[in-house]
Amino acid sequence: MLRMGGAGTTGMLMAAGAQSAGPAYPPPTTVDTGTVADGKVAFPEWRGAADKPSAPPPAPTPPAQRVGFAIVGLGRLSLEEILPAFGECGKARPVALVSGTPDKLRAVAKQYGIAESACYDYAGFDRIQDDPAIQAVYIVLPNGMHREYVERAAAAGKHVLCEKPMATSTGDARAMVDACARAGVRLMVAYRCQYQAHNQRAQAFVRDGTFGRLVGMSAVNVQTTAPDATRQWRHKRALSGGGALPDIGLYCLNAARFLTGEEPVEVFATVVSPPGDPRFAEVEETVSFTLRFPSGFIANSFTSYGAREDKHQRLLFAQATVDMPNAYAYTGQRLVVGRRARSDTVQEEVVLKATNQFAAEIDHFAECVRKNQRPRTPGEEGVQDHVVMDAIYRSAATGRPVMLPRVDGLDATRGPMPRQA
Repeated sequence: MLRMGGAGTTGMLMAAGAQSAGPAYPPPTTVDTGTVADGKVAFPEWRGAADKPSAPPPAPTPPAQRVGFAIVGLGRLSLEEILPAFGECGKARPVALVSGTPDKLRAVAKQYGIAESACYDYAGFDRIQDDPAIQAVYIVLPNGMHREYVERAAAAGKHVLCEKPMATSTGDARAMVDACARAGVRLMVAYRCQYQAHNQRAQAFVRDGTFGRLVGMSAVNVQTTAPDATRQWRHKRALSGGGALPDIGLYCLNAARFLTGEEPVEVFATVVSPPGDPRFAEVEETVSFTLRFPSGFIANSFTSYGAREDKHQRLLFAQATVDMPNAYAYTGQRLVVGRRARSDTVQEEVVLKATNQFAAEIDHFAECVRKNQRPRTPGEEGVQDHVVMDAIYRSAATGRPVMLPRVDGLDATRGPMPRQA
């Protein structure tokens, strides 16, 4: 039997017919027990003012009330990142799987406790309409398949979270937005960095004017591909829509737009691919591009499939430099501020709690589904990136800058800002 003592518990034990025994402990206070309001437990602060305050305890939604997701496509990203991330979600749960590989489908379903009746192949995908446990789908397929399965999911009445890039063309991206609007379902593009704590804090530096005006930015996202990578779908234009630009350069492009809220008005770009390399017969290896924004802010970006992995972002403010190693990686983000302190230069790291960015984006979409709200990164956000990528390719083909229509206001293609991490 659990023994509890003290004035705060003796009465409860006696009322239950228990006999008081053992030492009389001092009664607890709310500093230790916390309080409950709206189904959530909260604790008063117990640390001194010199220490970082404690974060509120997690308040996950009961499992049966979480938004049920069907994961469409069981490739590397789904198995290495997305399905494990559901273990850190508080508002979403996986309830169905879709794959064209039967043995893999059975194995993964067993690992995650998915019923055989909730396992679908692509031919039978439309049967998800009859599964009420599925409220949303997460499309994790090659880019060229996104439009078909977004439209089929919308026709089945399911909300859609789609991996980036949204499609392989601006026209397809717009068609996906229209299909979801006609079906009355929500569409969100999985721009995970917009839900990541370090990137959100960097955005706050820009929007709040913490270090004055943001003058410029340098962004690098590079990695290598294996010599026999021609077998990968990323090197087949029909499935990928392009090479390094839509795959990893998109992070640099979207970051410049996301941080400032502005849309670029001018693009200049260069594309280079090694001659005779079969990996780049259909798609490009390297792209360097510059974006100019209405405020005068300039973003210089470099992306490639030919250089050792690096995902670094540097923000150049009037009064500080903010370095962000691993800005676009799944883990390992850092935020280092260089600025003047009296007569010295200091480097100060802003230390933020590491959270799973896939879980953060999934939970954000789940909350939008539950509350019928527009996501922070809806389909229109993906469409705009395709518009800018089209301009980048045109500039590279002509060797000249390409002008884009001016878009007034901030965050024209985004929904409400989620809670800052």
